[in-house]
Amino acid sequence: MTFVGRDIVSIKDLSKEEILHVLDRAEDMVPAARGTEQNTLMQGKIMASLFFEPSTRTRLSFETAMKRLGGGVVGFAQPDATSLKKGETLADTIRTAEQYCDIIAMRHPQEGSARLAAEFAQVPVINGGDGAGHHPTQCLLDLFTIRKEKGSISDNRVALIGDLKYGRTVHSLAYALSLFQADIVFIAPQQLQMPSEVVEECQEMGARISFETQLETVIDDLDVLYVTRIQKERFPDPEEYNKVVGIYKVDLPLLEMAKEDVIVMHPLPRVYEIDSQVDGRPQAAYFRQAFNGVPVRMALISLVLGGIK
Repeated sequence: MTFVGRDIVSIKDLSKEEILHVLDRAEDMVPAARGTEQNTLMQGKIMASLFFEPSTRTRLSFETAMKRLGGGVVGFAQPDATSLKKGETLADTIRTAEQYCDIIAMRHPQEGSARLAAEFAQVPVINGGDGAGHHPTQCLLDLFTIRKEKGSISDNRVALIGDLKYGRTVHSLAYALSLFQADIVFIAPQQLQMPSEVVEECQEMGARISFETQLETVIDDLDVLYVTRIQKERFPDPEEYNKVVGIYKVDLPLLEMAKEDVIVMHPLPRVYEIDSQVDGRPQAAYFRQAFNGVPVRMALISLVLGGIK
């Protein structure tokens, strides 16, 4: 098992054993991620943070992770302020950025862009999300959160709720949960259900899968509610978006129907799908989930750059 110098473009780049290794190393990183311990594993190293698409949690947690490791960060969050505005190609941006760094963390709106960047780059590339494609580090922090909150990954019935068609987070998570032979419920309106190719792959891997359109019908039998935003920016037709926006909402009355120890997760940002009154309940795991991005990304950066094994 070696991570040194590897690109992390998809969760499929990692085996089940490698995923568990990342999660174990992430657990070791929690004190430094909170700032209660000092970590200098990446002292003298620089990460290029290249975000071609808006981001709060992914960008900030990547940059926090590198700084908590003692490293430095260069990059951009507004591509219009770079030479891309002048017509520079993605290939040339990557080839330029790698002259200034040891590793690249990148988000881009076009599916497949991270794989393309990895082909051009001589330094490791970690995908921070590529359109409706993959988001491996989000998937890793989701698995880390489930394990930390529930004690294991496999012994849970997990519902993925909302935009399952365009949601890159749920595509990656469904695959990863299948590695652990999880019990997965896909809850979405028909036009936003999980793509058939994802479903077939998950079933071939041994996942137990069921489909629902109403959350209320299964809420009392779930251990994890993984709620997603209906992604307006991914819809080719605004009218189709208007038909489904606000279709699901987790609120206090719904939570009363659930198991007492259920956890509610969300990759964020949320819009209408979780009532803010849920925030104060112990079942609300989404802000703890957001923090978990820091130790997970610390572990992955350290593994890829050889700071730990």
